[in-house]
Amino acid sequence: MKEMPRATPLNVDDMKPEWKEILKRIPGDGLKGKYAPVNVLGCLMFNPDTLGQFLDYWVTSKLKMGLTVREQELVILRMAFLYDCDYVWRHHVPVGTEFGINKDELKALKTKDVPAVFNERESALLTLTDEMMNQRDVSRASWDKYKPILSDMEMVDLISLVSQYVLYALTNNVMRTQIEDNLKDIDSLYD
Repeated sequence: MKEMPRATPLNVDDMKPEWKEILKRIPGDGLKGKYAPVNVLGCLMFNPDTLGQFLDYWVTSKLKMGLTVREQELVILRMAFLYDCDYVWRHHVPVGTEFGINKDELKALKTKDVPAVFNERESALLTLTDEMMNQRDVSRASWDKYKPILSDMEMVDLISLVSQYVLYALTNNVMRTQIEDNLKDIDSLYD
């Protein structure tokens, strides 16, 4: 993103200790250390009355949902493409790679239609994500088609995951959150 940020993110080192503890529970290493999304977290810190509860909900749901981390990352990366959010994309490429998403799959996630490189369950998740993002709903035909593949709990988890990343993508796009320098070497959404 070339446009200047609309606000200077707060310093995540100033986060409450309990928030830092919550963030340590995020699955995998991709969103910790070198690749931590400090700029978006710094923007979300502008409202400390809601951030702690949101972080706990976000991390707990990532750990407890019926979708594997790989499935979650496929949905998040697809959502980043559909929302045109390079910040989310670059932060989740390392996580997705850590959980088995390869370069061909990353490329496929950046196409208009869901390509056939994914298994039936992953294709269902991605198609439903597309419908939620593009139509703000899921058609009866898709619901009937994918109901045998996804349980009610997994459907709620998918809705929750997409909703969480709408918050992140919208925050990044509206606030013009800058990509941290240590992510400049990660392929962008536009490569």
